[in-house]
Order: sequence, then structure tokens, then C-alpha cells
Amino acid sequence: MNFHLKKVGYEKQVTNFSTDLKDGEAYAYLLNALAPEHSTPSTLDTSDPTERAKMVLQQAEKLECKRFLTPKDIVEGSPNLNLAFVAQIFHNRNGLSTESKNMSYAEMMTDDVETSREERCFRLWINSLGISTYVNNLFEDVRNGWVMLEVLDKLFPGTVNWKQANKPPIKMPFKKVENCNQVINIGKDLNFSLVNVAGNDVVAGNKKLIVAFLWQLMRFSMLQLLKNLRSYSHGKEITDADILNWANNKVKKSGRTTQMESFKDKSLSNGVFFLELLTAVEPRVVDWNLVTKGETDEDKKSNATYIISVARKIGCSIFLLPEDVIEVNQKMILTLTASIMYFCLQQQGEGPDDSDLASEVSRLSVDGSVSDAAPSPQAED
Repeated sequence: MNFHLKKVGYEKQVTNFSTDLKDGEAYAYLLNALAPEHSTPSTLDTSDPTERAKMVLQQAEKLECKRFLTPKDIVEGSPNLNLAFVAQIFHNRNGLSTESKNMSYAEMMTDDVETSREERCFRLWINSLGISTYVNNLFEDVRNGWVMLEVLDKLFPGTVNWKQANKPPIKMPFKKVENCNQVINIGKDLNFSLVNVAGNDVVAGNKKLIVAFLWQLMRFSMLQLLKNLRSYSHGKEITDADILNWANNKVKKSGRTTQMESFKDKSLSNGVFFLELLTAVEPRVVDWNLVTKGETDEDKKSNATYIISVARKIGCSIFLLPEDVIEVNQKMILTLTASIMYFCLQQQGEGPDDSDLASEVSRLSVDGSVSDAAPSPQAED
């Protein structure tokens, strides 16, 4: 959506499907970009948001979009209905050429730096899991319980009783409470720390409790990633040093010379090593025209953002933010490397260099250069 809005001169960036769409201007610009033959200047000229929303829906109908929301829904910022409306617009007219659809390079993701760091971290992680719901506003989107149920089902298959779950859009508050109660009950069954926490707290948007619950989920996912790695090493315990050596060997075999000494190597802040590692793992996905030398703070941030874009595109679980790369957050750098390694091991047999990856992992040796590697998350239990 922002891609098309930028092309037609819309200066704002849409970061959610609620407040950013309430005045209808983004819709007016979007439809002008996708279907100029149906757009009229009067849509933007009017100062009445309700009138503009009405004209937007009339234009969308000409694209054969079914009308399942009202001007009032747009003006009041209904996130679920707006999301469905945008999806329907792009289903009928996405404005992408065949060449664009077949693009293999990862594009640079956009992120809302105005939201809190922890919110962006959880949002990126949830969206990297591949659940059907896309999270735009973390603390708003989890309040009906549905997103958390999807995450739980992804991480703990079979734990969610979908017959007792209520699918959005949910108008009745008690239905949201039912979903959130099931979320909390599953969390308690998993021995999460949830003292005096109830479903109502999630529905009410209690940020502290939501963060505490999501952190326990994400921490489990991190540990599960490392556990999954062991399944590729014939039962051999995979250490942090193994992960580091694997990454260095992968980059070296690809003909590049960049290496990392440890997961707190300050040279990692420029992002180049991880982009070379991702290229070694999947040569078609990194567009080196978007990569900088990482010499300035701005260039480092650009590279770090692109690392996450690429890793996410190939299907890696994302636990970190660009800031974690720039600051060389030891634990997060470890999990990023492990996530890339796990992706590569899953692809074994698809390429000539990957047929013996499992045995390669079991042969990895520890040398002196990795003595400062980050302590494994398992050690924190």
C-alpha cells in the first residue's frame, strides 16, 4: 500500500489500519494510483471525512469490490474491516506487473520508528511466524485474543481448541474474553508465569501483561530453534561455537573474506557479514544495490534493516530489530545466526553444497576464536 501511495505523492506513511485511514485520504490516493479511470478530484477536495469515505467506497465498487463496510466504519477506524477492505482492493487491482510479482530480491522493509522498541520486536517476530493474521498495531491487534491463539497454535500445535475460539471481526466483548481466557489457560498449562493474570487483562490492553506473555512465547521459540538445530546434527549438542564456525565457513566457501570473531564482534555492526552469509545461503535474495559499506550510522541502519528484510523473506524467524544488529546485541546476534543456519539446514539436498550439511554440523570443531561466543540461552533456564 505504501509503495503505491509514495508513487502518487502521498507524503504520510500508513502504519496501521485504523487511525491512519480514518480521514479517507490514503484510500483516495490509493485508488487514484490503482484505478485513475474511476477517480475524481472531488474525493480529495472535500473536507468532510464521511463524504470522502462514501466516495471512496463508490470508486471501489467500480473495481467490483463488495461493500461490506460503511463510511462510518472507515471514519471510526475499524482495523479489521479496513484490513479486509484493503485486501479486497488489492485482490481486484494490485497495480503490480508480472515482472514485479516474480521479483526474487528482497525489498527494503519499512518500519515505524515512533512505536516502542519492544512493540516493534514482538510485531516483527509474530509476522515472521507465518500466521494468517498480519499484525500492524501490536497492543491493539492482540486484544481480541485471536492473534495469540494463532501464535500458540504455531508454536504448540494442537493446544488451541478452535471450536471454542471466536474468529474476528468480534463485536461482542465477552467473545473476546473467551478467546483471551483460552490464551491464558494454555499459557498456564505451559507453566508460563501468569500470576493474577486473566483474559480481561488482555482485552483491556494491559501492555505490561501482554509484553510479559509475549516474551515468554518468544523465549520458547528461541529455545525451540536451537533444539531444532540439534535434530540436524545426529543428536550432537550444537554449541554457540558450532553456530559461529558454520557461519564463517559458509561465507568463506562462497568466496568472500568477511568473518566474525564472536557474537559480540563490533565489526558486525555494519551488517555486511550477515548480508554475505544470506547471499551464501540463498544467492538470489540479496540485492547488493541496496547494500552500503556501513561506514555511517545511517548506512549501518540501512544494512541492518535490509538484513531483517532478507531473512524474513526466506522464512527465518525474526527475534531482533535493526538496533540489535547496530548495537551488536550478543544474544540477538546468536539467534539471528542460528535462524539462518536452521533455514539452510532445512534446504539441504536442494543444492550441490548442502547435501552433507548434517554431517558438516556434527564435524564442527571449536577453535580459540570463538571463546567469547555468547552463552547459550539454554544456560539461562
